[in-house]
Order: sequence, then C-alpha cells, then structure tokens
Amino acid sequence: MLENAASRYCVPEISFNSKEWIIEGKKILEVRIRKGDNPPHKAPGPTGKMRAYVRVNDQNILANGVRMKIWQKLNNNSDVKLVYSDDTKKLLDLFNHHENLTLSQINSEMQLSKFKTENLLSKLVVMNVLKMTDCEFDATFEPNDPDKTGY
Repeated sequence: MLENAASRYCVPEISFNSKEWIIEGKKILEVRIRKGDNPPHKAPGPTGKMRAYVRVNDQNILANGVRMKIWQKLNNNSDVKLVYSDDTKKLLDLFNHHENLTLSQINSEMQLSKFKTENLLSKLVVMNVLKMTDCEFDATFEPNDPDKTGY
C-alpha cells in the first residue's frame, strides 16, 4: 500500500524502507524516508493540486516561495547573479541589528514586493551569505558563519 502511494502520489517518486514492529500486541509500522537528491518533492495538497513540502521535525509543511526559488536556482545549474543594490544593502544591514529574522519580519521591514524579497533572499541563501531554517509557521534567516562557508 505504501509503495503504491509513493509511486502514485509523489513526484518525483520517493524511496523508503519500512519495518513492522509488534509492541504490546499492537502492530507498528516504521517508515524511513531518505532525503531526496532532487527537490522539490511534490504531493497532492488538500485541493488535489500538487504542492511541494519540506520536512520540519516530525511534520511536512508547505514549502514557501523562498524555498521554491532556492530549489529552482540549485536545480538550474547556472550562475546566480546578484547586484549589490540599495535593496541588497538594506537587507544585509538588517542583520547588523538582528541575529536572525523571520520571513514575515523581513517582508515588513523591506517593503518590497513579495517576489522581489523572495528572489533576493533565495540568491543570498544559494550564495551562502544567509542561512535559511524552515520552521512550522515561518522561515528564519541568519548570516552564515564565515568560518563554516570559507568566505
């Protein structure tokens, strides 16, 4: 049944291992799903439309626009170009005053279109300038540690 669902509803198809356990007379199914090599992985959402999800702790949450743009840029295999504009400077300056910021806070502070903010953030994440952490309700961003990235 799981194999059928994985091949029928997941794009691209996911691979997994399962093991059945009997604990206190109850049948428990353990399913281990390896991280995919080529995200995004999509499955039907509540309306039946294919949606991309990201794993956060023990939950699958809908991938936000920044995450989708990051995946698109990484899968595109082309150079990411960033112009050091006033918007870029303003965004980076926010991190001089805050250790980390949520996507909602950045949108509020930047007062740019959602598309422009997502595009700018995705470029900075792909270039390892910022680190993005997916959370249940909002993504957070923080400057990448230069010692870890080599910059």
